[in-house]
Parts: sequence; structure tokens; C-alpha cells
Amino acid sequence: MSQSSPGQMTWRPNDEPNADKLHLRRSPSEPWRPYHDFPEYIRPDPDGFSQGYATFLMLLKQDWILI
Repeated sequence: MSQSSPGQMTWRPNDEPNADKLHLRRSPSEPWRPYHDFPEYIRPDPDGFSQGYATFLMLLKQDWILI
């Protein structure tokens, strides 16, 4: 999926063990949503890494902005 501008990502604290902490939005006018709501971006995480870490790195390389 091509975009005219990169999206935004943020890490949100959550005390639940399996809750998504990485949240994404394609534009500042959209609400934040867990990264699992964007299956087209999900990358598998290596064992022992936080959920969403591989997705975060991939999007960072695609010039997504960390907020």
C-alpha cells in the first residue's frame, strides 16, 4: 500500500500482559489504533522481543514518525 506521507506510531503503556503497546495512525486526523488493526504492516517478532518491535523497525525504515 503506498502512501503520500508516512504514518505515525507511538508506544502506549498498558498493564495487561498481551495487550498491544504499539499504536499506529496513517494521519494525524485519525485516532490511534493498536498495530494489529493494520495487518498489512505486521511483521513477526523475534523470540524475546516486545510485541510490535519488528513492525516498529520496518515502519521506522519507511519514514514513519515516532510520537
